[in-house]
Amino acid sequence: MATEAKRPPLLIKGNEAIVKGAVLAGCRTYFGYPITPASEIAEAAAKDFPAIGGTFIQAESETASINMVYGAASTGIRTMTASSGPGISLMQEGISYLACAELPCVVVSIMRGGPGLGNIGPEQGDYNQVVRIGGHGCYKNPVFAPSSGQEMCDLTMHAFEIADKYRTPVFVITDGFTGQMMEPVSFPDPIPLPPEKDWAVRADKETRENLISSIYIEHDELEEMNLKLQRKYAEIEKNEVLAEEFMVDDAEIVVVAYGIVSRVLRSTIRLARAEGIKVGMVRPISLWPFPKKQLEALAAKAQQMIVFELSNGQMVDDVRLSIHDNIPVRFYGRMGGNVPTPEECLDVIKRYAAEGGAK
Repeated sequence: MATEAKRPPLLIKGNEAIVKGAVLAGCRTYFGYPITPASEIAEAAAKDFPAIGGTFIQAESETASINMVYGAASTGIRTMTASSGPGISLMQEGISYLACAELPCVVVSIMRGGPGLGNIGPEQGDYNQVVRIGGHGCYKNPVFAPSSGQEMCDLTMHAFEIADKYRTPVFVITDGFTGQMMEPVSFPDPIPLPPEKDWAVRADKETRENLISSIYIEHDELEEMNLKLQRKYAEIEKNEVLAEEFMVDDAEIVVVAYGIVSRVLRSTIRLARAEGIKVGMVRPISLWPFPKKQLEALAAKAQQMIVFELSNGQMVDDVRLSIHDNIPVRFYGRMGGNVPTPEECLDVIKRYAAEGGAK
């Protein structure tokens, strides 16, 4: 992730920290369409990218913007876009094309209430859209989930590194609360720009023979391309898992949460510990690849797990699959833009603690 900071922190919105992180990572092109609660990303990019000789274009739609990203990525330039649920829906075809063409880019999703037009409140109802892939075909996207302004910067920088390392689209996804919240952020030194990519198309003699495409007419050729992608995804699953543990050493109940909910639960866990309830937390930072081994190891010691989400329980299946249903997995969620309080979460934990670990 990002290098150690060298300068004083700046009080800034999480959405704006994403743009600062992108610039520090060497991103020089942004194509997007504003949508609340992600609009500050486009606004900041409109100021910051031209100021450093980069390019900002407000496209006529999200569909246009993701195809502009495809074009820029084909030249080897670090590029990005950002949106919220409805806009990400419109980008899904282009993201599938980017995955098959093995083009690195970063896509940011600041989740709002849904389905449909929904509202501009914070939610986590787009987990399946991004982690389970909303587009067609046998592809996956690495997905990183910041829970603070600092991580909005750091994980965006990390996402660009992963995108280039594996030649793949990478998502940074969080809730509207984290995107809109102002916090002090310490910015690290810029990442040295990577060397020119030998596969890119730059309209010069050296790259004239290069071809960027996601079309494979012959069945065997398309199958081989898919097999190549699966080998790449296996490497990502092996090497790029990120997760944080909090007070899990003696935990009888392990809660699992990401984004703003994980921050609420830190207060809840302290309240529960004060009442003698042994609770700890795992926070997945990479939603894909998911921290399966960490959860599996904790399931061997804990009595139950509780998943907290701002959704109808879209991460629950990943938790259950990780621990092979060896212990009960409970769920508590809020939707529509509502965020639970620490006391509310404590009541849930106390209720399940009283029930014990029986399935």
